Amino acid sequence: MRVLDAFLELPGEVGTNELSRRTHINASTVSRLLATLVAGGYVEYVSETGRYRLGPQLMRLANHALSSVDLRALARPHLAALEAATGETTTLSIPGEGEAVTVDFVASSAAVASIARVGRPSIAHATATGKVMLAFARGVRAPGSLDAYTDRTITEPKALRREIDAVRKQGWAQAVREREADLNALAAPVFGANGDLAAVLGIQGPADRFRRRRREAALPALLQACEAFSACLGYTGPESSEMTLP
Repeated sequence: MRVLDAFLELPGEVGTNELSRRTHINASTVSRLLATLVAGGYVEYVSETGRYRLGPQLMRLANHALSSVDLRALARPHLAALEAATGETTTLSIPGEGEAVTVDFVASSAAVASIARVGRPSIAHATATGKVMLAFARGVRAPGSLDAYTDRTITEPKALRREIDAVRKQGWAQAVREREADLNALAAPVFGANGDLAAVLGIQGPADRFRRRRREAALPALLQACEAFSACLGYTGPESSEMTLP
């Protein structure tokens, strides 16, 4: 296991001596372990270079593990921690064809709370979750008709494009009285091992309480939860989200 873990810390193909130094296991033992791993398909020997790389059996195991992942079970601790940190309702949404759908939530413990509904689709141009999907999901386009739900809903295509470009750059989205006049929300992406959008975590609350200052305070916790959740799914990409509300 130490030899396999060392491949994650070293780029590309790796030699026996490098693995020995990284693991503090003597080179002859590393060589024997590599022979066993090669026989099982967990490591490949590259004859042209005399070095080693991870093998196809690990890919098969990883794909099998990912196929059996219960996103709701993995997300639940993050949702609960976010609610405890922010005092607002937290949501888990899964991207679909053209919209994201809420599949789980943890309701705020406050006396007055925003209640999410499982199975409710996002409105792509009028919700924080929808904006995240437009910014990060492959092949998803903005709806042809940008209906107004409140007087703050974005209804101009150019304005929406600017908003989505900003979401993509900063790594998160917000909706301020855009779908419902008394609702504000933040949302950020969760990525899978292949870098694709796997889910969206959100925080929503009554507009009179979840104001700018509270959203600013909640944003770091949201981004940290998304980073941790992405890591659970095998994502190792860069994290450079901006933590300041415009």
